[in-house]
Amino acid sequence: MAANVTLSGALNDLRTEGYSEDFNLRQNCLECRDGQFKVFADEFKIDKFFRFEGPSDPSDQAILYAISSDKHQIKGVLVNAYGIYSEPVTDEMLQKLEVR
Repeated sequence: MAANVTLSGALNDLRTEGYSEDFNLRQNCLECRDGQFKVFADEFKIDKFFRFEGPSDPSDQAILYAISSDKHQIKGVLVNAYGIYSEPVTDEMLQKLEVR
């Protein structure tokens, strides 16, 4: 992807690659389908991620994760703010989502 890609542009690109689910971060899992479906840390992998930093507003900082689960045969995205806006999660989820 281009260096100046936007969050919405990256999301659109991932949708065309089959990342159709919208994951929500919970303390010990990812949820989708209005909380009806839970994917735990040992059931998914991060295929790629993109970091977005706002020029002046900290609330513009986010990480977009492209996530897949072979066990559940699904692919989706998770948009997560970081820094002071991060969600409280278990150590296992934190390690899984840590950007290296």
